This record gives sequence, structure tokens and C-alpha cells, in this order.
Amino acid sequence: MTSSRTPQPGPRLSDISEERLLREILPVLPSGPAVLLGPGDDTALVRARTGAVLATTDAMVRGRDWLDEWSTAEDVGRKLVAQNAADIAAMGGHTTALLVTLVADPQTPVAWARDMARGLGAAAAEAGVAVVGGDLSSAPAGTLMVSVTALGDADTAPVLRSGARVGDQVAVSGTLGWSAAGLLLLQRDSAESGPDQVTWHRRPRPAYDQGPAAAAHGATAMLDISDGLVRDAGRIASASGVAVELQGSLLRDDVDALTPVVGDDARACVLTGGEEHSLLACFPEGELPAGWRRIGDVRTGVGVRVDGAAVAGGGWDHFERPAESEEPPPLHQE
Repeated sequence: MTSSRTPQPGPRLSDISEERLLREILPVLPSGPAVLLGPGDDTALVRARTGAVLATTDAMVRGRDWLDEWSTAEDVGRKLVAQNAADIAAMGGHTTALLVTLVADPQTPVAWARDMARGLGAAAAEAGVAVVGGDLSSAPAGTLMVSVTALGDADTAPVLRSGARVGDQVAVSGTLGWSAAGLLLLQRDSAESGPDQVTWHRRPRPAYDQGPAAAAHGATAMLDISDGLVRDAGRIASASGVAVELQGSLLRDDVDALTPVVGDDARACVLTGGEEHSLLACFPEGELPAGWRRIGDVRTGVGVRVDGAAVAGGGWDHFERPAESEEPPPLHQE
């Protein structure tokens, strides 16, 4: 592994107080119109415009969710926003506020914490989301973890995973397999072969507005692709009591786009690659909203099929050891 990262100079967290660290990071975190009271008191106060609140949380742990050799602190901050805001979007909602927790070895450079906050703040500002508070804690040597809790609201009833119906179209908004391809290139020490995919792996940029747009268009089920197309389509299938039939011909462009970058691994990236955070949804027959494309249909049965062949697993599971022989079926070629 060739690393382009060097140890950050300057003071460590153990050299400063919590108050000084907060003075370093709070100025780079945005506020917003939903915030009635921001950082500084025991809690923030955030307006719940619709009388109900969507809430989600996601954490990143160094050595599990990122490596310092491959991702900067700003990358980590930006990715955390994407992971959480995509979850809110997948319910048909708009993210309104974030709470951030940093758990760190006292020997962590202050510059790392500041740069993470800068990346998180920039991504939040781009998404129109406020950062309203959080928590700090020390940790054993080598430990570094950042967690974000996101709050949001929705103009419609939330779109669940359990509403898909036989005859619905299965559609995606966004890329497929780019993050997995970027990770594969980093593992191969050949990031220059696919800079766009590597950037997407480090700093995904989901189209958050497509979640509310899908809900307004009548989406029956939706989630974001965080653990791979097959695994996440399987979650819709299981929750809805249906089968999801993916069509290889409708995924061919995705595979062809990645083949020059990762070769024969393109198919696996598209079907099982995680951390994409594109949105996957089911819609009744008819015209799809702008920004969405059909990749399959909802059928009777169980599980996920690709061109009629049952497929399961793939993607990422925090506590599951994947079977080495697990291999997605070949895509149908027209």
C-alpha cells in the first residue's frame, strides 16, 4: 500500500481543552432556518415544521469505515453527511439538522478534528443542513470514531421499505458501483485509473432532492443503496413480501461505464458494491420522475433475481464474514 498521507504536525487534543477545540470547530459548522437555538446550551432547539421528526444515525470508525492512508479528515466529514442525509432522503424527507459526536484518542491531532469539521460543515452547508451540537469524548490509544445523528421532516407521508407492490417498476436515481470501484482501485494502489470513482468513494454526493421528488411522484418503497444493490433490493423485497427482478440489459450501461476502470470486476461493483448512497425506489407503472431510470420490476415471490436467477448477499455487513465463493450471476447481455 502506498500512502499519500503524512502525519499531521501541530498540537494534539491532549494539548488543549474541550472549550478551545469547540472554538476551533464551531465557526465552520452552518446554522439554518429550522434552528431556534444552536450550540451552547444543554440541547439545541430545532423547529419541527410538520409536527413529526425523521431521525437516523450513522457512525464511522477508523480502521473499519476508513483508513487514514486513503481518506483525509475532510473526506470523513463529508461522507458522514452523505450517509445520514441520504437516509432522510430515502424516507422522502429533507434533512434539517445534524448532531455530531467525536470519540478520539487524545493523541489525535487538533488539525484532524478541525479538518473533519470543515469537511462536514461544507457538505452540510451544500445540502442546506444545520449542525446544532453534539458531544466529545476521549478514547483508548488508536481509537477514532465520528458519529452523526440527522433530523429531518417530510412534506408527504414517509416512504417505507414495505410498500412495494407486484407490478411496480424498480428504479434508481444516481450511479451504481462507483464507490466500490473506487475502493477497489485504492486497494490496488491504482487510484489514478479512476479518479471520479475514487472521489465518489471518499466523498459521495447523493442527489438528496430526489427523495422528496420520488415521494411526491408516488413512490411505494424506497431506501438508499448503502450496502449494495442486491442486498438493499432484498430488504425492500423482504419488507414488502415480494420479489425484485433486476434486468441485466437495464444495468448494462452501468457495467460498461466501469469496465475500463476495474475490468471484469465491474459487474460485481454494480450488483454488490456498497456505500453508493444512490436512491432505490419502486413506482407504479407509468412515467418515472426526472432523474430516475428503471432497472427492474416487482414480481410475486421472494428475494432478488437477476434475469431470473436468484441472487443474495453481497455488499457490506458489519458482523458477517462473507463467503469467499459468493459471486453474483452474470448480467444478461442483449
